[in-house]
Amino acid sequence: MVIVIGADVHKATHTFVAVDEVGRKLAERTVRATTSGHDGALRWARAEFGPELRWGVEDCRHLSARLERDLLAAGQQVVRVPPKLMAQTRASARERGKSDPIDALSVARAVLREPDLPAASHDEATRELKLLVDRREDLVSERTRQINRLRWHLHELDPEFDVPIKALRSRKQRDRVAAWLADDTGLVAELARDVLNDIVAVSEKIDALEKRVTVLVEDRYPHLLAIPGCGPLAAAKIVGETANVSRFRSEACFAMNAGVAPLPVWSGSTRGRVRMSRAGNRQLNAALHRIAVTQIRLDGRGRVYYRKRLDHGDSTVEALRCLKRKLARIVFHTLHADQHNVETTASLPLAA
Repeated sequence: MVIVIGADVHKATHTFVAVDEVGRKLAERTVRATTSGHDGALRWARAEFGPELRWGVEDCRHLSARLERDLLAAGQQVVRVPPKLMAQTRASARERGKSDPIDALSVARAVLREPDLPAASHDEATRELKLLVDRREDLVSERTRQINRLRWHLHELDPEFDVPIKALRSRKQRDRVAAWLADDTGLVAELARDVLNDIVAVSEKIDALEKRVTVLVEDRYPHLLAIPGCGPLAAAKIVGETANVSRFRSEACFAMNAGVAPLPVWSGSTRGRVRMSRAGNRQLNAALHRIAVTQIRLDGRGRVYYRKRLDHGDSTVEALRCLKRKLARIVFHTLHADQHNVETTASLPLAA
């Protein structure tokens, strides 16, 4: 009998609840959210229930990443439970209220109820790309905030001197604004120059990160880059959010995780109707969406398929959803090819 242990993760502590094969609560334990605390929880679970364990972890990556790595390093089987699924399981339970043990119990029962949840997986290649892409996106958000502030300063100085928000991503436009501000005096102009300097500094970091990401993707995932409409940043986003494609049992599971698998909404005479999913990894979904939109604009197989769906009576939204589902299948198999190349390269002996 495999014991399932659900984990409710927090910044300071993690709470674990063990259940049997029918979801009956057996025991609970709370430990500190450190490697030593995780080792203590593993020793407790093995002493109480033996070696056959399956861990379900609420999918909150920043909070659960260290726990997942420690459990995987110890050879444990770990699956990720979406918070939405855990909340639905808690709502259907007889025990009311919300606490760490209640949440951990809901996670464990969700693992029993959904046997095809994606397994947790950590490898340095995908994690490195995710960290770099996340850092770049944080800087892009910061630059957008600074650009908005600068445009207000420029409007106060001269309402007719307007610079589009996207233009300030260009070095040429930033130099133009700097030259315009150079001879201006006063506090507003001083603050505008200071904000512009911040924009220049952040832009240099963004460009450096993009070059670094591009080099890594071109070296490790050339087949993914060969997909029309998939640039280095989109490829890096897909790789980072997928986190090792081998953890998915099939391309259908991958599509469900990406939120591009159709959901049935038929009853009676409406048999066969489906709608778009609002669940899944929205970051991965957005990357597939960008590729699909780009393919629609290009002359290629993606556009031909999109037009074919429209000719069959689909709306533009339905046709786009079908194209994204088709792309998920292509990306899944392409990732497997690139992942094999990465693993093969890593296992090759060093030249003498």
